[in-house]
Order: sequence, then structure tokens, then C-alpha cells
Amino acid sequence: MPLNNKTIVLHELIGLDCRIMKSSDPSQKGISGRVIDETKNTLILETPQGIKRVVKKISLFRFRSGKESFLVEGEEINFRSHERIEKALKFYKKRKL
Repeated sequence: MPLNNKTIVLHELIGLDCRIMKSSDPSQKGISGRVIDETKNTLILETPQGIKRVVKKISLFRFRSGKESFLVEGEEINFRSHERIEKALKFYKKRKL
């Protein structure tokens, strides 16, 4: 599946560069690093300051793949990675290319 603004919510996130653009937890805003693991409710990032766990639901993420970047609301990806394809379809349908 090609990675674009619409398919990012269905895509594997591990390995992508990520930055937290907004969060209701001020300590999480601005964290950036590479996604190394994922749970249902969190992304685990490897940052220059060490490993950071970020809550998905309360954050706005910018994922980078090569030169492209995609903004994703945490609610759109707040699923286990193997459940995302079936559960994130409602968000996939709303997103624009």
C-alpha cells in the first residue's frame, strides 16, 4: 500500500520519524524521534534524550517518510497495530489525498 495522506492511518508506523505537534500534556509537546514500538494507547519513540512513551489519544502527530510528512490526530491511530486496518477505516474514508 503506498504511503500517502489518506493511507497513513492504516499504515505501519514503526520506523517512521515522528514529532508531537500538539498534546493536552504539555510535557509531550515537541518530542520527536523514530517510532520503535506501539501499543494500543501509546507510541514509543527513540529520541536523542532516550526512549519516550507518548499517549496517542491526546496528541497530534507529524509523521515523516522521506521528504513527505503527514499530520495525524491520535484518535485516528488509537488502536493496536494489527487492528488498525479494520478499525481505522472510518478515519481513512474522511481523510483527503
